[in-house]
Amino acid sequence: MDVILIPGFWLDASSWQRVTPLLEEAGHRVHPLTLPGLESADADRSDIGLRTHIDAVVEVVDGFDEPVVLVGHSGGGTVAHGVVDARPDRIARVVYVDSGPVAEGDVINDDLPVEGADLPLPPWEAFSDEDLVDLDDGLRSEFRARAVPQPSAVATDPIRLGDERRYDVPITIIACEFPSRLLAEWIAADAPMTRELAKVEQVNYVDLPTGHWPQFTRPVELGQTIAAALAD
Repeated sequence: MDVILIPGFWLDASSWQRVTPLLEEAGHRVHPLTLPGLESADADRSDIGLRTHIDAVVEVVDGFDEPVVLVGHSGGGTVAHGVVDARPDRIARVVYVDSGPVAEGDVINDDLPVEGADLPLPPWEAFSDEDLVDLDDGLRSEFRARAVPQPSAVATDPIRLGDERRYDVPITIIACEFPSRLLAEWIAADAPMTRELAKVEQVNYVDLPTGHWPQFTRPVELGQTIAAALAD
């Protein structure tokens, strides 16, 4: 299948470089994306919002004749969900990597410190201990060296959704920093952060215990897990 890889904040297509070979070995055609404004540190991010990123991925989806798989990491999962809403009949499955679908009007994260149109990678102290599991000093240096400021409006724009056929698209949640049993508990408690997830008709959960960036900390296992989800 054609598999579109959508990176999370501060990352471009190269962030999937250790994951892509595992998917190609499983027989898939893999398309890692660099979203608008993430091309370089000098890119103009002043007019880029969440809809810009969703529309950019929709354009890629429309270039294929058959339904595709979307893989979204972190904030890229919100972009993927917007694409599912825009093209529910063109998406065979969504794989959320330490992320999940968000509800109408929600934002990705409006607590991160912004600098005008830019949202730079914060210092590590700004992240929780769960985020940083397995992200050793070497990986932190690598991450910071490759990080590009995120367009700040992508983090703060509310998502707009309108097609309930999005709930018919099967999804896989790869749970990293929080185990899937906690997601089940939050759904049972009607927690706001999982209300959209609770409406999806077919959900598979896979635990991959590590921090928030498994493409760095456990790339082989992540690639194998995604490949297994597509085989199912």
